[in-house]
Amino acid sequence: MKHSPESPLIYLVDDDEAVRDSLGMLFKSIGLAHEAYASALDFLQHYDVARPACLVADIRMPGLSGLELQQRLHEQRAEIPIIFITGHGDVPMAVEAMQRGAMDFLQKPFRDQDLIDRINKALDHDREHRKSRAEQNEIRARLALLTPREKEVMQRVVRGQANKVIAMDLGVSQRTVELHRARVMRKLKMRSLAELVHAVDKVGDAAAPSGTAGSQ
Repeated sequence: MKHSPESPLIYLVDDDEAVRDSLGMLFKSIGLAHEAYASALDFLQHYDVARPACLVADIRMPGLSGLELQQRLHEQRAEIPIIFITGHGDVPMAVEAMQRGAMDFLQKPFRDQDLIDRINKALDHDREHRKSRAEQNEIRARLALLTPREKEVMQRVVRGQANKVIAMDLGVSQRTVELHRARVMRKLKMRSLAELVHAVDKVGDAAAPSGTAGSQ
């Protein structure tokens, strides 16, 4: 079965060939695209951060362990959801991995359906995260179109200040504030104040004025 580059991918990392083969057959049987690697380093050489995916990895592997792989991905700012496969003695390590941000862990032996359920949950999480990040990037791109004064007016509007109050604080006419406010809404493609507040809250510091506004 062929899969498009946009379809979700399961990365399987386990040094046990039998595990890679059995889980690979499971994924193939239900139409899930996957790539299997015998080591964490091999996976890192092939990982495509742009593709929707989740990672299923053994937590105890020779060379780079599961926890070390998680740390390496964190250092690379890769936010792929991770599901760890653990033996009985590795549960404390799995708990530590969860505290570091892993999505879930499964203790061997586990049912196929339990793994599939967790994979589907991880892929849903990745999909929502990518959607949210794309929305944030779009908002940031629109914010870059604003002048420093427009950003300043926008921040005051978001805080609930009336046009008259903003005009007094900035030493400009109320009409000037209204014009700035209209430009902000047009450039950001916002239809309401509530939508503007939500957008600014979504990007946090990216919406703050970059410096003192000198123009009106």
